[in-house]
Amino acid sequence: MDATELIDALEALASEEEREKYTRYFPLDPDAPFIGVRMGAVFELAKTALDLPAGELETLLEQSTHEVRALACSIMGKCAARPKTGAERRDELYELYLRRHDRIDQWDLVDLAARDVIGAYLIERDRSPLARLAASAFWPERRTALVSTFAFLRRGELDDAFELSETLADDPEPLVQKALGWVLRAAGDLDRERLTTFVERHAATMPRVALRSAIEHYDKPERSRLLAIR
Repeated sequence: MDATELIDALEALASEEEREKYTRYFPLDPDAPFIGVRMGAVFELAKTALDLPAGELETLLEQSTHEVRALACSIMGKCAARPKTGAERRDELYELYLRRHDRIDQWDLVDLAARDVIGAYLIERDRSPLARLAASAFWPERRTALVSTFAFLRRGELDDAFELSETLADDPEPLVQKALGWVLRAAGDLDRERLTTFVERHAATMPRVALRSAIEHYDKPERSRLLAIR
């Protein structure tokens, strides 16, 4: 299927009931409407289009409908995670993601692709692009920087996660704060002492949502001690 056929397939799956559910998680935005397709159905459709050309993926990203852009990001993420995907295809997915980050502008769109399209791509490369993303005024790019580090964490590599967390420890955007907490929690599962040192240094100024998430796996007395640092 091409982009037009994929869009038609999504529209055929839409329902008003599902559309209303999205209001629990996303503000209503007339410029980025939901048509009411379950994400599970979006992901299943993505599996059928992993070889969709980059130009067709960009056509999907250019659509206003949220589920269409979610389909594009899901295809990109699944394709990048597929072992048989070649280097040239990984290059074009990486370049497309960064070039059209203006269309990857919600937390779920970032989360669908950042780890495998950006993070995994940088495993054997210079990782300075993540620092540039972390310095962006566009909060989804800052979230991408953090979420990308999950590719390193699953290899036991902690330095990038902690370095970017230092940069974004006081980020004002709640959707970046949540990603910060998740990254720190995952890093702490690998090195509890290093996370404790980080939290002790930043607890007084870290956004509460990030702090609580970061120390979620601590026992209650230790959580209370760290939350009391003000």
